[in-house]
Amino acid sequence: MSRSYATADEMNMPFTGAKLALLVGHRIIVILRDDIPTIPFPGYWDLPGGGREAGEPPLACALRETFEELGLTIRPDVISWGRCFPSESEVNWFFVAHVPEEIVGSIRFGDEGQRWEVMAVTDFLNHPKAVPNFKIRLAIYLAEERELLRKNPPLI
Repeated sequence: MSRSYATADEMNMPFTGAKLALLVGHRIIVILRDDIPTIPFPGYWDLPGGGREAGEPPLACALRETFEELGLTIRPDVISWGRCFPSESEVNWFFVAHVPEEIVGSIRFGDEGQRWEVMAVTDFLNHPKAVPNFKIRLAIYLAEERELLRKNPPLI
């Protein structure tokens, strides 16, 4: 990870699951959740990721789930940001990766969800049926990224 706001303690704390926002320019790869009433947020737009398996670390969880759901192998060094988000009952991780346009042609949709789409980031953030926590987490990342660019503009 080139930039992580996680402390060593956060990296080692127990967690429930992890998500990965895959940004393609100003767009994001999203998955339409199954429309099953017994799952959280049925029929909502989601991000790749899911529950932890067998003691895996947070990033490994997000990368494994991304492969299972979209058939994409994302290298750990492509991850640009990660943070844990504790709640009263659990801890979850949220990661961000900027990926090239070509990756869209490599997607091989798995067996979870109804379909995938590449959606404008602003559309996802404003969508009434996007998973609320992930909209908030993505907005936090984008705000921090804007602030970082404001403080350290790129040299042209």
